[in-house]
Amino acid sequence: MQKTIKILMFGWEFPPFNSGGLGTACYGLTRGLSRNNAEIVFVLPRASGVKNENYMKILNTAALDIDNGSIKFKTIDSILTPYLSSESYINERYNNTKIEVDEKLMYGEDLFSEVMRYSQEAKIIASKEEYDVIHCHDWLTFPAGIEAKKIAKMRGINTPLIAHVHATEFDRTAGNPNQAVYNVERHGMHKADAVIAVSNYTKNMVMNHYGIDGKKIHVIHNSIDYMPSYSSEEFKIKKHHKIVLFVGRMTIQKGPDHFLWIAKKIAEKDDNIRFVMVGSGDMFPFIVEEAANLGIGDKVFFADFMPQKDVERAYRMADVYVMPSLSEPFGITALESMKNGTPVIVSKQSGVSEIIKNCIIVDFWDINRIADNIINVLYDSDTRNKLVGGSMEEIKKFSWNEPARKCIQLYNSLILNKKPLPA
Repeated sequence: MQKTIKILMFGWEFPPFNSGGLGTACYGLTRGLSRNNAEIVFVLPRASGVKNENYMKILNTAALDIDNGSIKFKTIDSILTPYLSSESYINERYNNTKIEVDEKLMYGEDLFSEVMRYSQEAKIIASKEEYDVIHCHDWLTFPAGIEAKKIAKMRGINTPLIAHVHATEFDRTAGNPNQAVYNVERHGMHKADAVIAVSNYTKNMVMNHYGIDGKKIHVIHNSIDYMPSYSSEEFKIKKHHKIVLFVGRMTIQKGPDHFLWIAKKIAEKDDNIRFVMVGSGDMFPFIVEEAANLGIGDKVFFADFMPQKDVERAYRMADVYVMPSLSEPFGITALESMKNGTPVIVSKQSGVSEIIKNCIIVDFWDINRIADNIINVLYDSDTRNKLVGGSMEEIKKFSWNEPARKCIQLYNSLILNKKPLPA
């Protein structure tokens, strides 16, 4: 019988409070791991409202009282949130009236000191838990993983540390990284015993920009647990218009401005098509204003951030889903759209394009070609039926068991080959 592997996992978002694909990926991966004889302790900066799953324990750092030498904290409820920038962290810390004055004194002065404070919490958690591997998701948790590994070394155990890269600072900023974030990312990847990249696209990014040996990087694509969904819901808007859908954070990485430029091209040719944009982010005010400036304000509908169940309805409502990301490490929304029977057009600069066949793949910058493909999918029944039929057959083969199995293989390899600590 396969030995149970105990995983200490650090993340920074988890359903139902997702702001992006990371939480969805963490949920799917942990479920897959649990089906492969793994025990997981999942640590979040803030777990208020997140329910314990029956297959793992979620630890909330807010439950800890810390008195660790020169570092002293009371009960902690970190204000680290998904996809937080330095500016938005400061705004949250100083301007959120829901945070009491005494609580503000506990939080770091800036995003980076808060990340480091969170890493100190990890030392307490690591000292109380048993684990065979440490698995960290993205840069905010890399320092926490490093501290957990130090605690294991104090016990005389050389516990493997894995840095799981879902997105780099180069992705998030379209090639203009914040140096401080980059430094944390790079340090974490170099300290890790192995790096997991969610695509070959990301592996190349990590090799080229962070100086990580390719032999240390293991590509494990994200996935989806396919379950057939049946819905007879009718959407009134569909009686009059074709629907083109965008789902994602309103940030430069995801290309919401490119989506609008595509919409403008199409609107000049066809007045019957409407565009729905689901998501929020720092570019949201600009995107709303830009739609008006382009003269398509009456053709673009903004849904802001929506719960996953409503996002699923949006997929079913749409006639085509477009992912025009400038730099997309994976792009799990494409799989979600396929699962709901909606054809997809994805950026060539994406990881998901490496593993799906029944889709249309176009360079994000090729606005005219994307627009032409959208119109073709909307009105050419042969093209549409081929895409929908092929993608529905393809998506049935997807399962989080496969990436989980690859993670288990990596864990076992690291545990087997780990070097003993010097006496």
